[in-house]
Amino acid sequence: MGQRKIGLSNGARTRHRLPEGSEPRRPGVLGVPLAPHATALTPECLLALCSTERAVSEVDRTHIEAPRGSERSCRGWAQEGALRLLMNNLDPEVARDPAHLIVYGGRGKAARDWGAYDRIVATLRELGDEETLLVQSGKPVGVFPTHRDAPRVLIANALLVPHWATDEVFWDLEARGLTMYGQMTAGSWIYIGTQGILQGTYETLASLARVEFQQNDLQGRWLLSSGLGEMGGAQPLATTMLAGSALVCDVDPRAIRRRLEKGYVDVQARDLDDGLARVATAIADRRPVSVGLEANAAEVYPELVRRGRTPDIVSDQTAAHDLAVGYIPLGLTVESAARSRERDPEGYRRRVLDSIATECRAIIELQRRGAKAFDYGNSFRAQARTAGVADAFDIPGYVPKYIRPLFAVGSGPFRWVALSGDAKDIRAIDSRILREFSTDESLCRWIRLASERVQFQGLPARICYMGYGARERFGHLVNEMVASGELAAPIAIGRDHHDTGSVASPYRETEAMADGSDAIADWPILNALLNAVSGASWVSVHHGGGVGIGNSIHAGLVIVADGSSDADRRIGRVLHNDPGLGVARHADAGYPASAAVARTARFRIP
Repeated sequence: MGQRKIGLSNGARTRHRLPEGSEPRRPGVLGVPLAPHATALTPECLLALCSTERAVSEVDRTHIEAPRGSERSCRGWAQEGALRLLMNNLDPEVARDPAHLIVYGGRGKAARDWGAYDRIVATLRELGDEETLLVQSGKPVGVFPTHRDAPRVLIANALLVPHWATDEVFWDLEARGLTMYGQMTAGSWIYIGTQGILQGTYETLASLARVEFQQNDLQGRWLLSSGLGEMGGAQPLATTMLAGSALVCDVDPRAIRRRLEKGYVDVQARDLDDGLARVATAIADRRPVSVGLEANAAEVYPELVRRGRTPDIVSDQTAAHDLAVGYIPLGLTVESAARSRERDPEGYRRRVLDSIATECRAIIELQRRGAKAFDYGNSFRAQARTAGVADAFDIPGYVPKYIRPLFAVGSGPFRWVALSGDAKDIRAIDSRILREFSTDESLCRWIRLASERVQFQGLPARICYMGYGARERFGHLVNEMVASGELAAPIAIGRDHHDTGSVASPYRETEAMADGSDAIADWPILNALLNAVSGASWVSVHHGGGVGIGNSIHAGLVIVADGSSDADRRIGRVLHNDPGLGVARHADAGYPASAAVARTARFRIP
């Protein structure tokens, strides 16, 4: 990769001049106090705190790139890891709209605003090894004395008192600059691009193949879906990795181009006829293909019903949880939709719901005709029910049917990022997994496929499903590789919030729990507390990720393996306790497989 232009807060590699007549913010000015170490800020960092739009506009906010290599700009590797992954979230290779701090998932952001971002960066560079930075919905609000084993950063995003946890209240507060939507891994600084959802989509479709078709792959099958954004863009590649074919539509031609460039989509269809023909040919030739189609799902799905063309699998992965920007209504382009919602927000919202209802009714009809339908946790069914589709929940959720058996034994989406920026570090870890976990056929198959077919976005990273016991063992192995010099720099180890014991989400991860505890939100809070006292490098608690405001509470963590004995000790606690709580949560709900794991675990259930 060639050298890219690096923004102001990446180290200020070029000198910047304050615009004439502008003054840097000082403590108390405009109610924005500087961080505790603000006296050490460079003139370049002070520029980022200027009070005028003109000052901020001179900074290139579209080419942020995380530092690479083994040299730190922070006082410890935990702080450096947080800094690099915050920046990585806003790398244009990674983020959907970096200029507006939007990473993925509708309006999921990495920081509240650019002033807050710059203060976070400046504070991380000064943060000591016995201090903890508190981040309140994307804004740094304090640095407190703690201890070496405490997290260096604690993050809370979008949390509201339950009675006020509505879209109307939240987005009003957000517009007033008082909160931020952090999605899941956007505001917790561990998003790794589309690969982050790719493996979960792969596991979902692999489980579907076993359950619905009694196959180990999707050979001879095809998927119809919609949405090629940061999450939905994983669908076509996950399908072809399992030897199936996919036709995925999106209204936004830019999303299709991006997926073509990154190898997630094989080819773009000229029109629906062309797309269907390509899929039919691929199935006949036993040669999987993924096809992107520039079209609206609310038009395509009913048309397939009319034609009598029934896919093997049908779903939707638009950002339907966010009616403002996540689903383009029938008859509008991305550009005309933006004008429409600005001119008549309520009328636009009605058009979105009408289109979702149209698509949902078509999915239900395709399901009646034999397609295996599932909701992929984007609040599509809930929005359709709001729009008047009474039987929207006849479409099953994907977690109860396909993923819960994995969650029940402490397995979930687990990821690691090479802070060196060197892809060789990820390749070396891939090789170690294939040696050390050779008896796990599913894991090794995924690692081989990912190493062959997944392009990195931003800092090189890898994701896999790994469960209780295996995560801890993996963490120690990686820390040993850093200590021995086999890896060029430390590795940040984390996971999605969509995991075994870290989320309460009745429309997705905790839908149809065996004991009816779908809405119990104690577990993600306990998860965050446990990871904090266990010594994670940073810990987060969020509201609304994936399914929208009022519908979920979830927690995340990252721990940096820097090769030290201190890190090894913390890894042993964190990577044992985090999935262990998932086992305990499911055992408490009455899952026999969870109780079986718990009987031989290192934790105890009273």
